[in-house]
Amino acid sequence: MAGFHEVRFPVDVAFGSTGGPQRRTEVVTLGSGREQRNSRWARSRRRFDAGYGIRTLDELAEVIAFFEERRGRLYGFRFRDPLDFKSCPPSRAPAPTDQQIGIGDGATRTFRLVKRYGAGFAPYDREIAKPVAGTVRVAVGGAEQVAPAFALDTSTGVVTFASPPAAGAVVTAGFQFDCPVRFDTDAIEIDLSAFQAGALPSVPVVEIRP
Repeated sequence: MAGFHEVRFPVDVAFGSTGGPQRRTEVVTLGSGREQRNSRWARSRRRFDAGYGIRTLDELAEVIAFFEERRGRLYGFRFRDPLDFKSCPPSRAPAPTDQQIGIGDGATRTFRLVKRYGAGFAPYDREIAKPVAGTVRVAVGGAEQVAPAFALDTSTGVVTFASPPAAGAVVTAGFQFDCPVRFDTDAIEIDLSAFQAGALPSVPVVEIRP
């Protein structure tokens, strides 16, 4: 991913942020009162305001230093979504069978990490481009694999097997992941007296699509 720094925004600050997924839907109301709806985006995009996670002057200084090193909106970075950062529910640890990422055909060796949302009507598969190193577990046909049976590119989320999984074998994975984002501003305005009185600066970040 061009213009991207493989570094994570301060996690303690990120966990206090607000935000979540965003979609863009056109809604046209007809003369009869009925609606026609059309999705402009095939994929959702996450937005956050990290300013709500800043509680101390030290954290404020840390965020400013991080912002300056990224040159504002110029370079992307990793961001820990405070709610959605695992292949499983937040209360448990990732397991190698959490998410199906493909089915072997006896020839394909590379599979991309994905996380599925929903199940019954129109499940949404989100590509995971920034898995966290050391957290990814992979299974083929329910049997967990270990290195060197597979390798992971933590900058793209692609799993590569030393030997292609057998035809019909279900390939699954469990993992933690970060969201690739950039700052959505080139200026952070800080009023120190207001900050000490409890007013927090706005630090908007927006997801970069893979």
